[in-house]
Amino acid sequence: MSDKRDLLVRATALLVGYGSTPESAVCPPIKVSLGRGEALAVVGANGTGKSTFLRAAAGLLEPLGGHVDVLGEPVDERSLRFRAEVAVVLDEDSYLPALTVREHLLLTARGHGMTQVSDLVTEVVEEFGLAPRQQALPTALSSGQRRRLLLASAFVRPRTLMLLDEPEQRLDAGMRDRLAERLVAERTGGGGVILATHDPVLVRTVATKALLIGEDQVRVVKPEQAAAAIEAL
Repeated sequence: MSDKRDLLVRATALLVGYGSTPESAVCPPIKVSLGRGEALAVVGANGTGKSTFLRAAAGLLEPLGGHVDVLGEPVDERSLRFRAEVAVVLDEDSYLPALTVREHLLLTARGHGMTQVSDLVTEVVEEFGLAPRQQALPTALSSGQRRRLLLASAFVRPRTLMLLDEPEQRLDAGMRDRLAERLVAERTGGGGVILATHDPVLVRTVATKALLIGEDQVRVVKPEQAAAAIEAL
C-alpha cells in the first residue's frame, strides 16, 4: 500500500500484557499492519495474547513496549475520531440494561450521527435473529442473544474499522455463516476487520491474512496456514 491514508492499523515492536514492564509481555513483539479492504485473523492457543492485542489496538490497554497506530495516529479510545470510526466488540457484555434490544440499537445508531435509522435497525435485528426479542431487556436475553446484540450494535453504526474478539462465540452454524458474509462485505466495501478467532472456517472465509501468535514467535501467515494451526490445537 503506497497511500498511507489506506493504512488503518500499524503495530510496531508492540509488547502487550498486564504487568508494568516489557518482561511481563504475554507474547513476543508484534509487527503487523492492516489496510482498507483487508481482514486480519488473530490466531493462537488460549493465553497467547490474542485478546490482549485487541485490547491494545482498541486503546483499552497501554502497551508495555513499541506502539500501535490506528487511523494514522497513536491509538486513543477517547479520541472523537476513533470513537466515530472504530467499532469494537470484545468478550464483554457492554449494553445499557434499562433499554430494550431495539431501543439499544436505535440509540447506538443515532448516537453516531445517523438519521432515518428505523429501517436499518429492523434489518439488522432480523439478520441477527433478534426480531422476536427486540422488545426485551438485555438481562432477559440468553447469553447467545446478548452476543448477537453486541454484534448487531457494531453493524448499525458508521465504521471504518472493526475490532472483534471471538465474534463466533455462542453463535450457531447459520448465524456464523451470516456473520462471515457480513464481514466479507465489510472488507470488500473498503473497511478493515481484525478478529481474534478459534473458528477455522471464519478464518478461511473472511481473512486476507492472519497473525499467528505463539509462545516463542509471532508471524503473519496466510489464512489457510492459520486455519490449519487452529485445527491442530
